[in-house]
Amino acid sequence: MANDPSWELYRSYLGVLREGSLSGAARSLGLAQPTVGRHIEALETSLGLALFTRSPSGLLPTPAALELKPHAEAMGHAAAALLRAAGSQGEVKGSVRISASEVIGAEVLPPIVARLRAAHPGLQVELVLTNRVEDLLRREADIAVRMTRPRQDALLARHVGVIEVGLHAHRRYLRERGTPRAFADLAHHALIGFDEETPFIRAASKTAPGWRRQAFSLRTDSDLAQLALIRAGAGIGVCQVELARSHRDLVRVLADDFAYRMDTWVTMHEDLRHSPRCKAAFDALAQGLQQHIG
Repeated sequence: MANDPSWELYRSYLGVLREGSLSGAARSLGLAQPTVGRHIEALETSLGLALFTRSPSGLLPTPAALELKPHAEAMGHAAAALLRAAGSQGEVKGSVRISASEVIGAEVLPPIVARLRAAHPGLQVELVLTNRVEDLLRREADIAVRMTRPRQDALLARHVGVIEVGLHAHRRYLRERGTPRAFADLAHHALIGFDEETPFIRAASKTAPGWRRQAFSLRTDSDLAQLALIRAGAGIGVCQVELARSHRDLVRVLADDFAYRMDTWVTMHEDLRHSPRCKAAFDALAQGLQQHIG
């Protein structure tokens, strides 16, 4: 249809949703504030809907605006994927978006990405650190490192090994507080754990029924924060065994009582199998993670 709203109108709408004001959206999008205002007015006229109402705190989305949000976000993901795919089809260059958990993304992938970039200087890497599973089918990411086997038929997946997770503490903490010899001894220690339970945490906790929120002296849902607290000697917490081995001051405790093994996969959409940039990144991630896991 000739009057279909263009992507730039939806882009401004998402910017206002995210920032809560025309000025904030303009800054984040690199546009003039009047331009964003015109985009919102044009989109409202085209759709026949009021998207925002003014309030002392800024622009508030209407129910209609909130209902449209996931569809507009899907358009945004598709637009970003199109731009990434527009790179050269014969050379390893252009952008590749990689999704991984916080700890994998911050502690394991940087040297792998550095080697990838050294081999292919024309490649730009977007590293998304999140414990949320990015949707590869909707192209929220090109490649993902996942701790569960993908079930969608449209995804290519390579199993790279098993990452074991166990309880660890800093040597200094154990010198001061003693080393637990049985799981019941943890009741007398400072434990580092989650604040909000997730399906993954529920599954992992089956190996240690007493590992629950009420037992934790220090709570955070950030895996990186938990790791930092363990390294600081604040208490006993969960850490990947291979990561702990690279820090000589971290000691594993109760290895026979608490061990959780995570199958690790590198995945991407099958439509990207012939993309040189995605294939190079996929192979580099798989090889690097296999070396890390040993």
